[in-house]
Amino acid sequence: MVRFTDASSFPGARVSTTSSATQPQQPDTAHLGRVVFISAAAAMGGFLFGYDSAVINGAVTGIQKHFHVGNSETAFVVAIALLGSAAGAVAAGWLADHLGRVRTMLLAAVLFAISGVGSMFPPSVQLLGMWRVMGGVAIGIASVVAPTYIAEVAPTAYRGRLASFQQMAIVLGITVSQLANYALNRAAGGESTNKLGPVQAWQWMLGVETVPALVYGLMALAIPESPRHLIATGREQQARAVLREVEPPGVDLDARVAEIRSVLDTTHKPRLVDLTGGRFGLLPIVWVGIGASAFQQFVGINVIFYYSSVLWQSVGINESNSLLISISTSIVNVIGTVIAMALVDRVGRKPLALAGSIGMAASLGTAAWAFSYRHGTGTSATLPSLQGTVALVAAHVFVLCFAFSWGVVVWVLLGEMFPNKIRALALSVGASAQWIANWLITVSFPDLANWNLSATYVIYACFALLSIPFVAFCIKETRGRALEEMG
Repeated sequence: MVRFTDASSFPGARVSTTSSATQPQQPDTAHLGRVVFISAAAAMGGFLFGYDSAVINGAVTGIQKHFHVGNSETAFVVAIALLGSAAGAVAAGWLADHLGRVRTMLLAAVLFAISGVGSMFPPSVQLLGMWRVMGGVAIGIASVVAPTYIAEVAPTAYRGRLASFQQMAIVLGITVSQLANYALNRAAGGESTNKLGPVQAWQWMLGVETVPALVYGLMALAIPESPRHLIATGREQQARAVLREVEPPGVDLDARVAEIRSVLDTTHKPRLVDLTGGRFGLLPIVWVGIGASAFQQFVGINVIFYYSSVLWQSVGINESNSLLISISTSIVNVIGTVIAMALVDRVGRKPLALAGSIGMAASLGTAAWAFSYRHGTGTSATLPSLQGTVALVAAHVFVLCFAFSWGVVVWVLLGEMFPNKIRALALSVGASAQWIANWLITVSFPDLANWNLSATYVIYACFALLSIPFVAFCIKETRGRALEEMG
């Protein structure tokens, strides 16, 4: 573990002048190791978030063949989980404030496990949709509680990097789901409707998530409650003990507790009415959170992770090879996320988001050009060799640009951009908006692709272009600022 000689030498550290309790101190190996473990345990919900969201990619073809359904029914099964995610995100703020952050994580773990078992044995496509809604609720809860918890536990000097654990866990979950899908597909002879033991391969794909769900529950039992929640519920001695575990040596714990208590004492429990104000019904900062969430989805990133198997099959690639491509894009996603984690505290949130927007607009436009050469429809469609290669490269560049920017930056921002008095509730609203935007993209893609795949990617490219002025004029840099400074 690398030690730094002073707080300012840690990438992204900036000394606050508001209080001696919030000034970044020299990181200590033991404390940093403990914080890393706590953040990683909380981010396990992100792993399940990624796994549950993307695992359907490999199961889509099997679901279509097994239940004899078309694009509309398939879009229903894929997208219905996202409405559950929106509901879970809305409920997560209330749950986190009333049950506590850790108990809310345990609830999400139970819902993930039940959803995995139910999705493995669905008697009908409608009941499969119901179990996916339950998994979606768990995803929504995890998408809110993990960044909230990590932001509240992590010391200011390395909060951005630790908050990035959430996105890293998500992309690892996506990657593992694609590896599992490919392995199960190959074990079944390249057909996801072939049986592996008592059930078909696609059923195993959906059921395997029960294992990481149990791991998530066990890890949640091993981490402490958020010190801010403990202070809010009158358990200051416990909060002081947690702060002693996670804050660097030299921090005045009494002053830190007093600072958090002062902020909490001057506020009240957040209600939806606390988010209202301004010209357009909500506080400007809430609209910024909603806008960031919407742009993150409207560039079409989850088309790659939910539909890439059928996307590449629609341009002439067989099922096994399309799943292999899904693995490669998932690996690129991990690489981009590692880059973001290295840079988010060094260069800041805004520069990363701007660079990503420019790269995404260029790569999406290139993919749109390549897809304009598609001939035929359905599984008989093909792309000329040159355009097929360009489309594959553009898709990977797009995923890389998203991963090192918007994939991480939005979750970091949502965890830290809001004032303390509305943070959990505002994050719930922002995450809920993200799931609704995700649902709109997911449910519309199959029909849009059948209409005009190239034009669909032109639409995504336009959203990437529009995100550039949004970042430039609406996003405020939060690097190095204590949560108590957010106003």
